[in-house]
Amino acid sequence: MVIPLEGNWDKGFAFDLHTESSIHIGTDPFGHEQFETRRTQMGELLYQLKYRQRREVAKEIVDLLAERFKTLNTFDAIIPCPATKSRPWQPVEEITMELGKRFGVAVINALVKDTSSTQIKDIEDPAEREKLLLESIRIKDTHDFSGKKVLLVDDLYQSGSTLSVATYVLKEQANAAMVCVLTMTKTRR
Repeated sequence: MVIPLEGNWDKGFAFDLHTESSIHIGTDPFGHEQFETRRTQMGELLYQLKYRQRREVAKEIVDLLAERFKTLNTFDAIIPCPATKSRPWQPVEEITMELGKRFGVAVINALVKDTSSTQIKDIEDPAEREKLLLESIRIKDTHDFSGKKVLLVDDLYQSGSTLSVATYVLKEQANAAMVCVLTMTKTRR
């Protein structure tokens, strides 16, 4: 199921929902809420990549993307959305590297995010989220995408705040002619 995503980007899509269902089943002895979650195929692959550190599933993720998005080779660059959390390797970068290899498109880590501030996902007020994101996302080095068509890739679409600010930065600071967005999954809410 391809889901159109609305925003300040030129075109945007999520490959599928992240979960099919999530049922609260209680609280563990440490006070953590427990859920029985059924994920979509893409949602499960993303879960395996991010939380089980199974880097090899990036190829399976790109296999699924290649079935539905046949024109990814028309982009001038693929840009991973900047990571929020520091990890030894970044899941979105694994996906973009495999996408770039498969479609013959340059992958450029053009965006950075200051991760020293508050976790954006914990802030519910949209205006406050956007303000913090505008302060934290910037172009790395001096990338110029004048006249270029770029694909901005992220793993999960939740509110769209990060993608919106990243799109703004790519258009306003790096002069991208067109920014399209692709996420692996989207939350149900």
